[in-house]
Amino acid sequence: MGLLHADRLFPIEEGARALARALHGSVKDLPIVSPHGHTDPRWFAENEAFPDPARLFVTPDHYVFRMLHSQGIPLEAMGVPRADGGPTETDGRTIWRLFAANYHLFRGTPSRLWLDHAFSEVFGLERRLSAGTADASYDHIADCLSRPEFRPRALFERFGIEVIATTESARDDLRWHRMIRESGWQGRVITAYRPDAVVDPEFAGFADNVAALGELTGEDTATWQGYLAAHRKRRAYFKEFGATSTDHGHATARTEDLPQAEAAALLAKALKGTCTPDEADAFRGHMLTEMARMSLDDGLVLQIHPGSFRNHSQPVMDRFGRDKGFDIPTRTDYVRALRPLLSAVGGDPRLTVIVFTLDETAYARELAPLAGVYPALKLGPAWWFHDSPEGMRRFREMTTETAGFMNTVGFNDDTRAFCSIPARHDVARRVDSAFLATLVATGRLDEDEAFEVAQDLAYRLAKQAYRL
Repeated sequence: MGLLHADRLFPIEEGARALARALHGSVKDLPIVSPHGHTDPRWFAENEAFPDPARLFVTPDHYVFRMLHSQGIPLEAMGVPRADGGPTETDGRTIWRLFAANYHLFRGTPSRLWLDHAFSEVFGLERRLSAGTADASYDHIADCLSRPEFRPRALFERFGIEVIATTESARDDLRWHRMIRESGWQGRVITAYRPDAVVDPEFAGFADNVAALGELTGEDTATWQGYLAAHRKRRAYFKEFGATSTDHGHATARTEDLPQAEAAALLAKALKGTCTPDEADAFRGHMLTEMARMSLDDGLVLQIHPGSFRNHSQPVMDRFGRDKGFDIPTRTDYVRALRPLLSAVGGDPRLTVIVFTLDETAYARELAPLAGVYPALKLGPAWWFHDSPEGMRRFREMTTETAGFMNTVGFNDDTRAFCSIPARHDVARRVDSAFLATLVATGRLDEDEAFEVAQDLAYRLAKQAYRL
């Protein structure tokens, strides 16, 4: 038996399973639309070989190293760089052997599905990873990575990716996107505008970041109007490199629609570093509404990703920096938090606001009813900790009854792990096929409608929502 079961994630009952199999067959080879992610545009610009299996699968993937770390394995042992430049493991084979010896930790997790899919479908491995297969699998993958057909652009084309969006900060010069464009390669790699470092007064170096934004744009960002003008200029610059969206990873979903004088006063306090935590949150919230108004002018889709308590471990933050697997979901309010923004612009169908959540309790109670009535609001897919078969199923079960399918946006893989992209889309297409087959089997959807909706969820909704 290979690494992948042919009917994985399909219903147990044979009739529904057969229909799910047919539905999946109708969408499994559709192009991949990846409108929100964190792959490195440098990969596609330089098109260099990936260095080794460990640095492809282990060291950059917080899903992998957080699980190993939960069992007491130091991040240094997995090659995760230290903020102070101190010593970490650099030998890829040593890191791989450690990973393989602990592969049992991933049993039953979505990471196991993604990894097995990549090992089997991308690299042709047939035996489960373990201490006993570590060296053979390492050698095989390393040999593959040395070949032209495993370079980033070749894999992009092999995966059937129609378009992929990376995510860059407001101050990024987009050099890699420029290099891609000037190379003549036809792969569509676009950017997305992520201004957290210059809209969050609690972001490290906020005042310096805003000053640098002013130097970059020629605007006086110490003034409110100059600060807004600088954002408009950067958004326009990002649009030159294909951006169709902005992305905002705030701690809460709070929005505000403040008088301009009050917003200007908050900016002044933020630049001085004297904002209280509530004032910082209010400023972030107001900037979401300002960004929504800018979207009415320039057409960029607004994405809001709230509800993560980021960098929960201060020692890990100090030793390794941000985004090292210690981001934890928190409770999030949406009804009251989104009201200022939605009252201001939520009735305008020209605007698209896509909201994600790490708080599943809000699906049926808050998010689906909001998306089911406001023309501007759409629901992002099951995200991050819930990017799993069970999480996807719960999302469909709790949102479809109120928001339907057309107020959702398909699937986002939202990953830095390049080889997991086809795996993640396959999981989503299988789960949605299973859900649709169950609706048909229980008399709530006609079979021809199920095949149409399967196309929407796998492909069309993402293109429409993200204006691709």
